[in-house]
Amino acid sequence: MDFPRVSLGRRLVAVAIDWLMCLVVAGALLPKANGMRQFGPLVVFFVEVSLLVALQGASAGQRIVRLKVVRYVDGGAPTPMQALIRTTFLCLVVTAVTFDHDGRGIHERLSGTILKRY
Repeated sequence: MDFPRVSLGRRLVAVAIDWLMCLVVAGALLPKANGMRQFGPLVVFFVEVSLLVALQGASAGQRIVRLKVVRYVDGGAPTPMQALIRTTFLCLVVTAVTFDHDGRGIHERLSGTILKRY
């Protein structure tokens, strides 16, 4: 399928919104001991993004900036496994900021998904 590229700026705004929300949630709900201060926001981010992408096709930040995750092959909703793979590699950051000739991040290629505007 041929999908128009989503700009890096729009992607960064969406992930920044998600990250700020996760910082607030982690700060309010998670204990400050045992390394949760450092890794708590990342854990919350992983859970939020993987669940929301699997259930509704977009994280909260993506929804705010009108983006949606779809399967690359047919434009359908991503499977829960695709959402999990995508989020795992998104959390590694390097795969999310490295793009191919189609404008897809490595995390999108490995999960068989693409981000599109709606």
